[in-house]
Amino acid sequence: MWHRIADKYAPLVFLAALGVALAVSTKGFATGNNLLNVARQHSIIIVLATGQTMVMISGGIDLSVGSVMALSGIVAGLTANAGVPVTIWLLIGIVTGCLCGFINGAVTAKARVPAFIATLGMMGMARGIALVISRGVSINLPQEVSEWTSMHSFSLAVFFVLVMITVATACHLLLTRTVLGKHCYAIGGNREAARLSGIDIDRHTITIFSLNGLIAGLAGMMMLGYITVADPTAGEGYELDSIAAAVIGGTSLFGGRGNVGGTVIGAFILAILRNGCDLRNISEHWQRFVVGLMTILAVFYDRLRRKE
Repeated sequence: MWHRIADKYAPLVFLAALGVALAVSTKGFATGNNLLNVARQHSIIIVLATGQTMVMISGGIDLSVGSVMALSGIVAGLTANAGVPVTIWLLIGIVTGCLCGFINGAVTAKARVPAFIATLGMMGMARGIALVISRGVSINLPQEVSEWTSMHSFSLAVFFVLVMITVATACHLLLTRTVLGKHCYAIGGNREAARLSGIDIDRHTITIFSLNGLIAGLAGMMMLGYITVADPTAGEGYELDSIAAAVIGGTSLFGGRGNVGGTVIGAFILAILRNGCDLRNISEHWQRFVVGLMTILAVFYDRLRRKE
């Protein structure tokens, strides 16, 4: 019983301990403005990580979410500058992400290409298309949109937090309260047993990747609001951050285990760790080292847990 409790609540305990340690030792960390800024800056990664969690639970992985996010932003930015209404170009950007996710799922399910390779290919293709159609430069949003985001930065931060909570709640309910979610765990836990049980693995794989792509497209729209330009290099490294957040939060790289709540906690661990390092003027290179080390340790612990 104690082992199960420790296994379930270890990320939360670590998050609380890290938060208390930084609040005591780092000036300016425990202020309302700083914590809101942390939530705004990292809400995009948390949104990406929730979608990544669904894919990883089903036994896959998506290395393309950062590039898909950038491509969705570029498509939306070009459409916006063509005079299309705001709601339409936002929807087009999200649909672009969903289409990329559908392609990932179809290649994985129908062509039998491993998810690692399929999404690695999409990572290069999406980033390449974003650079080609933008000619390698950032695209400014219409003036009225840029002015609104700069004038309502606090409202935008609150909106980002609400979007983050909504996406995380929706993914949690999908995994715990729907047939798709139960089949997701079954496929990741034992693919052959799921197939023999009559689960349509191909259809579920395509659906899960499509939903993940849709979430990446939504994250791309959030990035547009955050930086107020469509940047073809946006989201570089975000795919690794989303995987790290899921793994640190208890999601298994081998499938069949994990939950959205743990992923959100894992993402906040990374967020406040980086924020604390920034406030203490610790180099970003060391931050990357620590994140990589934490990811390796989390995977190592997961392997020990599976052997037990």
